[in-house]
Amino acid sequence: MLVAVTGFGSIWRHRLGKQRHEGGPFAQPVYYNTTGVAVNGSTRQRPQICGYARFDAVGGFNPNFPSRMINRVFECAEPSVWMGCNKLLFKRMLTQGERPDCFFVVVRPELTGTLGVGTAGWRSPDTWLLSFSECPQQQEAMLLMPAHGWIRGDLGRFVLEPSERRPWTARLVRSCSE
Repeated sequence: MLVAVTGFGSIWRHRLGKQRHEGGPFAQPVYYNTTGVAVNGSTRQRPQICGYARFDAVGGFNPNFPSRMINRVFECAEPSVWMGCNKLLFKRMLTQGERPDCFFVVVRPELTGTLGVGTAGWRSPDTWLLSFSECPQQQEAMLLMPAHGWIRGDLGRFVLEPSERRPWTARLVRSCSE
């Protein structure tokens, strides 16, 4: 499955590589990205839907420059549920832009207004909610969306529109027709 990244969640965690065997080299570190909201001046995870994206350093992810991963396409495992949490494994970054199967999208109320997560018709049926954090007046949602998938917030319906010239880039656009 090919996934293009349009943005990241607010919370990053990492796990250092473990020694493979006695006296052997260390494995590469692993980085986890999930949603969060501001609580008392700091960003905290307030999961309503628990989930994360996993990036392996060996797959080309550089934690020192996450912005360089925006609009890049990754080979990913199929999304799954493990120990009650949604997960998406980003295996490796492709060297050239290719047309992705879907997009990794992070949404905050500043763009869409409050999402009615869990209510009927808040997202297109082919959009998968990976992670969702919420605290009064604040939300952050991490989604896996196909091109032209949509979500609905207080400010209207937003459609994920890929660029014609660079199909690995996309942005949420408010739909004029409801």
